Amino acid sequence: MSSTTDLKFLIVDDFSTMRRIVRGLLKEMGCNNADEAEDGAIALQMLKAQKFDFVVSDINMPNMNGFELLKAVKADDSLKHLPVLMVTAEARKEDIVLAAQSGAAGYIVKPFTKATLEEKVQKIMQKLAATA
Repeated sequence: MSSTTDLKFLIVDDFSTMRRIVRGLLKEMGCNNADEAEDGAIALQMLKAQKFDFVVSDINMPNMNGFELLKAVKADDSLKHLPVLMVTAEARKEDIVLAAQSGAAGYIVKPFTKATLEEKVQKIMQKLAATA
C-alpha cells in the first residue's frame, strides 16, 4: 500500500449527510475509492463480502453501533487487521478510552476538517506500515 489514495474506505454513519461530508473530505485527500453503510450491521456484511482497507465509523448508530462494529471487526480473523477510525459528536473520555481499548486505530470528534481527517488517516497508515 503505497499511499492513502490507493485505499478503499468504508464510511459508516447513520446520517447520510455525514457520510457525504466524509466522502467529500476523502475525495479532497485524493481518495476516490469509498463505500458507505448506514449502520454497523450493514457495514459488517459489506466488510465480509468485499475487501476494504480502512473503516471510518460513527459511534452512535441504530442496529449495531460503532463499538459493536469495532468489536466484531477485531474478533474476526479476516478483518481484525483493518484500521477503524472512530468518529463521534461526543468527546466523552470514557468513549475515547473504550475505543482505544477495543482496538480503534484513532478517534475524531465532529465536526472536523479535512486536515484533521488527513492527519489521522496518515498517522494510522504510518503506524500500520511500521508494524507490517
